[in-house]
Amino acid sequence: MATAAVDRDGDGAQKKRKLGGFKTMPFILANDVCDRFATAGFGANMITYLTQQLNLPLVEASNTLTNFSGTSSLTPILGALAADSFAGRFWTIIAGSVFYQLGMLGLVVSALLPSLRPPPCSTPGTPTCRRASGWQLAVLYLSLLCTSLGSGGLRPCVVAFGTDQFDQELEKQQKQGGAEAAEVAAVAEQKRRYFNLYFFTMGIAALLALTVVVYIQDNVGWGWGFGIPAIAMFVSIVVFVVGYPLYVRLKPGGSPFTRLAQVAASAFKKRNAAVPKDPGMLYQNKELDALISTNGRLLHTNQLTFLDRAAIVTAGDISGSGKPDLWRLSTVHRVEELKSIVRILPIWSAGIMVATIDSHNGSFTIMQARTMDRHITRNFEIPPATMSIFTTAALLVTLALYDRLFVPLVRRVTGLPSGITYLQRMAIGLAISILGVATAALVETKRRGVAADHGLLDNPKAIVPLSVFWLVPQFAIHGIAGAFSSVGHMEFLYDQAPESMRSTAAAFFWLASSLGHYMGTVLVTAVQRATRCRGEWLQDNINRGRIDNYYWLVTCLMVLNLGYYLLCFHFYNMKPLEIAAEQGDHGRECELSPLKKNGAGTGGMV
Repeated sequence: MATAAVDRDGDGAQKKRKLGGFKTMPFILANDVCDRFATAGFGANMITYLTQQLNLPLVEASNTLTNFSGTSSLTPILGALAADSFAGRFWTIIAGSVFYQLGMLGLVVSALLPSLRPPPCSTPGTPTCRRASGWQLAVLYLSLLCTSLGSGGLRPCVVAFGTDQFDQELEKQQKQGGAEAAEVAAVAEQKRRYFNLYFFTMGIAALLALTVVVYIQDNVGWGWGFGIPAIAMFVSIVVFVVGYPLYVRLKPGGSPFTRLAQVAASAFKKRNAAVPKDPGMLYQNKELDALISTNGRLLHTNQLTFLDRAAIVTAGDISGSGKPDLWRLSTVHRVEELKSIVRILPIWSAGIMVATIDSHNGSFTIMQARTMDRHITRNFEIPPATMSIFTTAALLVTLALYDRLFVPLVRRVTGLPSGITYLQRMAIGLAISILGVATAALVETKRRGVAADHGLLDNPKAIVPLSVFWLVPQFAIHGIAGAFSSVGHMEFLYDQAPESMRSTAAAFFWLASSLGHYMGTVLVTAVQRATRCRGEWLQDNINRGRIDNYYWLVTCLMVLNLGYYLLCFHFYNMKPLEIAAEQGDHGRECELSPLKKNGAGTGGMV
């Protein structure tokens, strides 16, 4: 879908260009594909690099990875702040790509120079092995920090930058007076398909990394194993820059966090003021809100009414020139921005536990696979980290069937264009995640039992006579769950966040991932300390450990998380939005969607 975007040249004359639409997707997605390719390429097998090349203990290596993943998911807040405040999404993506490239080059150097690694060790984890020195770890951590900063520029902006290419079609229809329900639904459908496409392409990137790159790391060398993702990242930067003339590039609307702070400060200063019964008496200023409400202004809601005090006009709030003091007076739209953020936080927080589950998929499950029979043929073994391919494959198949099979079938029952709302989609994903972790616990009990039957409990390097493909169900279920929960989570945050904070909304998605990974570190450390005196669950010799008990603990936490989510889902109200269309000198306003609970009636798209 192409959009006739309007720019102004130096003389003020208007000129139209065809910008945005699906033709920009190859350039936009190529950049993030390479980010994921690089991340999956060294992340999926990094537990092997840390334990066998740098000789770190299992728990320390696992915590290093979860802390790195947490940091990579925390930095998007900084990227979103820069993009929404002053830099814009395009230049934030460029800056993030450059930082990521530097980090990847650091990893390549670390893998190639023997001085940056300890001497090889025949039996990792034994006292005779010399672990990496502080200097060697410093180089590794600095490289990982650069990739984390790079992710901070990429992750919150690529999704929002992609949807910018479609939102402008709706804005054009509004200005032409044609933003009817059908057009709004069509744009919503385009964006829903874009979210599926986004996660699908990410899955393709991970699939390539988990097969090609992991094989090269295990069989050719870590220099090439890190070098190939570094080359891919460089290519992505070039491709993204080539698409520059085609993009819709929205101007940043100023720091959203400043506006939120202004609303909070104004409401606090007027905490003793009486809120008028008529919302029409609250302060409105279309001109002031024009840059941050191009697709429509937020309507007043009767929730969190104490914040409405920020929009009460009192003496001294407006200067003689008519300009408001924004630290004393906010518009209804700005007040509703803060309300929208507060309302989404409970449902957003339910995604934290999903990331906590993800935190052990790159460590404990890989160590399990390393102890199992991985032969496909007599002379070919599948690399342990490649087992994650089943998660990716299940994700891709689920996403491919979602639009073509699931939505048409469910649409007949619900009558919604999207089949189910994104809130319902997330709930299904959370429920499936519980099955995945429970399956992991059962399989680990089976693996450990076979090790005991063959007298291998005290031989951590021995191969347990049990096929590694017993792990396939837990990987596949995890992928199916991600196709529901992750996509639904991202779509919910993007749609329900204020228009001017959509980079921030994407950053919230990654912030949940960050907190989840940090929680994974805390959980692993707490379990290790709590079980140290009575059969340590998590230890380098996983045959003597009880990883299955750890999985059962996580399963119970996931059940509690699902109950918490369903409670938040029951009480959640969708944001109301008002759109304006200009016809000559007259303007009209219509409500795009009435305030509805649980996303009913619009498929969640407002």
